[in-house]
Amino acid sequence: MSDAKPEARIQVIDRAATLLDVISRYSTPVKLKVLSADAGLHPSTAYRILHSLIDNRFVERGEDGSYRLGQRLLQLSNRIHSDIELRAVAMPYMVKLRDQLGETINLTIREGDAVVYYDKATPNRMMHVHQIIGSRAPLHVTGVGKLMLGKGGEKEIAGYAQRTNLPAYTRNTFTSLPTLTDECLASVERGYALDNEEAEIGVGCIGVLIYDHTNQPVAGLSLSAPIERRRDEWVADLVAAGEAISEQLGYRPPETAEQ
Repeated sequence: MSDAKPEARIQVIDRAATLLDVISRYSTPVKLKVLSADAGLHPSTAYRILHSLIDNRFVERGEDGSYRLGQRLLQLSNRIHSDIELRAVAMPYMVKLRDQLGETINLTIREGDAVVYYDKATPNRMMHVHQIIGSRAPLHVTGVGKLMLGKGGEKEIAGYAQRTNLPAYTRNTFTSLPTLTDECLASVERGYALDNEEAEIGVGCIGVLIYDHTNQPVAGLSLSAPIERRRDEWVADLVAAGEAISEQLGYRPPETAEQ
């Protein structure tokens, strides 16, 4: 039947997962003989699978021929932990801002040349900005995206412009490199960015960055509102929330780190 090939591929994945599980049970690197016995695999089969895992950096092999979990697997594990921690830390602040200001509060992350709406806190009012979790927006049309570009400096902004050609989404979209560069760098300097109907007419946003223990931006916090309801005094609230979330994630401002 047509199921033959998928079954064969699944078997390899199952065996690889078993080997990873076996390695993870040991506090020190493990020899092939032990791994193959614990996994119930012939040594030659275990060897082939292990070296495929090594090629993909899921497993590392020491000079003495022993095996341990690789950096890529550990990085993926840390990423999952960080994502869970980010949501858990940010949501109470997002809910507080939503209740205080009565507008939609977004948590976003960067993926390539776009921001992805990762989570949100939506107000209980009929007219509000509705952001779909998982939806994407180009960096140059969002407040958080412009901050992320600005943190990379002029070279990062120029590379983004070359890759994307800065398409216009409204009449307010920044579509030239000089004006986008000035806006991104100015936004970083003041610590927040605005979206003045650049992605959608009638919608305005305020965005700030969230930093983690590496002192690098890992996400963005933003408020989205009908442009006529957005207030300049809300900037301070967003900035304070972003700083509080960053602090809980282990961020230390440069002047603090130097002390």
